[in-house]
Amino acid sequence: MMGVTSGMTILPIGGATNAGHYLRPLGPQGFDLRLAGLCDVGEEGAFRRGLEPGFGSDLTRADMESMGFFVCIEDLEDELIRSIGVGMAQQVVNKEGELHSFRVFQGQPAQRDRSIEQQLGRFMGTRAGRKARYGNALVASLDLDLRPPTARARARSCLASPETAESSDASLEAGGAPCE
Repeated sequence: MMGVTSGMTILPIGGATNAGHYLRPLGPQGFDLRLAGLCDVGEEGAFRRGLEPGFGSDLTRADMESMGFFVCIEDLEDELIRSIGVGMAQQVVNKEGELHSFRVFQGQPAQRDRSIEQQLGRFMGTRAGRKARYGNALVASLDLDLRPPTARARARSCLASPETAESSDASLEAGGAPCE
């Protein structure tokens, strides 16, 4: 368990293929908790299959979103970078003390033709522990009022409403980073 905030628990589930193992006991067929989740686009099929037993079959992405389960365009880091913008993402890299390393990374031949968003996302996944560290740092720099509407909807879906904040709510995130 990564943390409990305002009645919300964030559970890293170790990948989308494990979604059903958590959804069955926590969802409609179990404790019937309010659940929300994120998965990478490449894991959408596995995540959707995990939803089927308690949430319905043949779910479309719109169906999933209406229930609070969202698919990240590429991955969580991409969503967060787009949400805060390239400038703020570079400030996060600087605060983490890795701006020089990022600049060296950008100069590598394999990175030269990539967009800065792609470079940032790739850089954040190149060392053990970096994804989790940057996931937390990027989330900490989010401003709900400045994010794109779809990102705001995703974040609000993950947060417990004032009426349910005192109850036990859970949030699933296939990649293991907070969806705050």
